[in-house]
Amino acid sequence: MSDQTWKTKPPYQKPDEAFNKVLQGACHCGQVKYWLSKDSPLASKYCHCGDCKVIHGAPFQWAAIFQKSDLAFENGAENLRFYNSGSKSLEHELPCKVSCSQCGTLIMDEGRNMVLLFPTLLKFQNQIQKKNFEVQCHMFYPQRVVDLPDGKPKWAGLDGKSELVPES
Repeated sequence: MSDQTWKTKPPYQKPDEAFNKVLQGACHCGQVKYWLSKDSPLASKYCHCGDCKVIHGAPFQWAAIFQKSDLAFENGAENLRFYNSGSKSLEHELPCKVSCSQCGTLIMDEGRNMVLLFPTLLKFQNQIQKKNFEVQCHMFYPQRVVDLPDGKPKWAGLDGKSELVPES
């Protein structure tokens, strides 16, 4: 990508004086640190799709959705690595996976308007903050590798845009 202006726009800018630092997140090695300006996401979901399982090396992905402007990198933004699973390219091509170039920790999925953060990277100060990230539903549940009988809605595809799947 020849246009590099995205590097100076949310979420890649540093927090300024007007940015309200509410929750901090970091990668495993600590090279990448970021702040959220909100204490709760727009939504929090488990995704059981094949791409999420393979890329995360886990039975599902836990993602919390935020506006890009709700996130600012304290440090490490210049050392991020990008991956577009559709084109399999390492360019900053939206939508893309964003990870630390040193330790490989997946930081977020970046879309055109939103980011999907991974709550396991957040430094919750109390149970109230943690509860704000409680999962609301499961997506792509028929592709699951484990049953999660948690009483949450389970969708065959995207939530609200596919059929509900009965809990096993």
